[in-house]
Amino acid sequence: METPLEKALATLVYTFHKYSGREGDKFTLSKGELKELVKQELALGEKMKDHGIDKLMQSLDKNNDDEIDFKEYTGFLSALCMSYNEFFQQGEK
Repeated sequence: METPLEKALATLVYTFHKYSGREGDKFTLSKGELKELVKQELALGEKMKDHGIDKLMQSLDKNNDDEIDFKEYTGFLSALCMSYNEFFQQGEK
């Protein structure tokens, strides 16, 4: 039986591959794919404007190839986890 953490990890991987490869390389996210993932999968995506997506893409694309590979995606997830943790900690004070 999968643990909750294993389910969460599987969801993170599945979500990347759900959007990757719609345009070009099937193992990377283009800016359009990243935009769709953020807008469809994250509540903050509804508020994010196109220039915000551009800035996000620029900050995630460490090798400057105009695509987000899985390693770069995990950096994004790590930053999101840190933000959620900070929010949780502030609610506890």
